[in-house]
Amino acid sequence: MTMEGRYRPSKVIGYWMSEKKRQKLNWSEFGCVCKKNGYDLVKLDLARPLEDQGPFCLILHKLTDIIALAGQGDARAQEMIDRVEDYFRSHPEVAVLDPLDNVRKLLDRYLSYSVIHHSGLEEIDVFTPAFVELVSDDYNENLTRLKLAGVSFPFVCKPSVAHGSSHAHKMSVIFNERGVKDCKPPCVAQSFINHNAVLYKIYLVGEQHFVVERPSLKNFYPSGGYSEYRETIFFDSHDVSKADSTSSLSILDPCDHNITVATPDPARFQQIVSTLRRALGMSLLGIDVVIENGSGHYAIIDINAYPGYDGFPNFFESLMTCIKNTINEHLSSLTAYNTSSSQSSSSSSPLKSTVDDPTFVKPVSQSGNDQDDSGFDTGDSSDEKKKNSQRIESNLRKVTATRK
Repeated sequence: MTMEGRYRPSKVIGYWMSEKKRQKLNWSEFGCVCKKNGYDLVKLDLARPLEDQGPFCLILHKLTDIIALAGQGDARAQEMIDRVEDYFRSHPEVAVLDPLDNVRKLLDRYLSYSVIHHSGLEEIDVFTPAFVELVSDDYNENLTRLKLAGVSFPFVCKPSVAHGSSHAHKMSVIFNERGVKDCKPPCVAQSFINHNAVLYKIYLVGEQHFVVERPSLKNFYPSGGYSEYRETIFFDSHDVSKADSTSSLSILDPCDHNITVATPDPARFQQIVSTLRRALGMSLLGIDVVIENGSGHYAIIDINAYPGYDGFPNFFESLMTCIKNTINEHLSSLTAYNTSSSQSSSSSSPLKSTVDDPTFVKPVSQSGNDQDDSGFDTGDSSDEKKKNSQRIESNLRKVTATRK
């Protein structure tokens, strides 16, 4: 009998996100979607061990800000991340959206741009504009780094850390060498690409994606003439590219009104999604794409984990599909691993119990009360559910001891 046939994995989805994001997504509605699909949705309490709050089949999270704070030396944030990572190490049977190590790639703009640059997308005329990380306050050193990396004026200066505080969205447009003094390291300088103030946000949920059009920065031109003396423009990216943004920085100058805007190609967006999902190993992504005036080339100017999904139709249904697929794929990979391990070790230990296998999927109670007790959006799952799971584990250990 297969492992799926002998044991039923947990049907509890643990999640963590900020209260602000919960309200923005109307998260209680997702709890109802989970119920309809036979799952309970449980809010994690990161102030105490996750071991006491499960068992879970999957953990869904938006831990980017906490990961970023931990990286900046925040002790409390580090404790929270340690608890989560300890739980994953102890429970490899639990799937996760998305793996923390993969999410970390997107917290560092320089690293995420490097992943895009080496993804092979340039073969289909998709690129990330020239970029370089500036870590020094030395003006001359920064000028040299900009030139060596091929970053041209004007360029956009962005904080290196893409999450963790409102500062992550504070950016500037630098027009000339004099303006380089306005860079605030550590930051990433990225050549600005004229795109007629039109941004395409690709929202990715597993194998599904949706594209929404947003306002963006208007056209800015290289040094020379007025730009030679132009002062640095400081802005918050949230004020420019939201659906209802009315920033003056998004209003085209009269001389740009006659520029032909390229029609976006759905097939190109699909290629971008497929490539970056594979390169980053993630299912919940937001990808910012602009189409360069004149060349028609697609430029990826930013990417982030678990975005807001504003305008994504039937988002909760798509998320539920993604969760189910992730759980099934994860369980299948564990089953394949267990089968391979069992075959390779059977000659030396024919009576070895699956309980001793670190990838063993813990069984949970088949009681009809499982679904009723835990509800959703609570600090942890029901006491009865935990007792049932512990009781079964205890019995299995006794069987193992007897066989030995």
